[in-house]
Amino acid sequence: MEKAMHQTHNMSYAEYGSNIDYMMNVEKKRQKEFEQSQKIIASLDRQLHK
Repeated sequence: MEKAMHQTHNMSYAEYGSNIDYMMNVEKKRQKEFEQSQKIIASLDRQLHK
């Protein structure tokens, strides 16, 4: 997991956990990506059930 964190965000879990501003930006980005994926899924679902 540490390797994935470093590859994705260029920092370790310790650095991530100690930088609240960076952590908030990452979490906002994750939330936005999640919401976009939910919209795509809903759109595909509507198309499949026409």
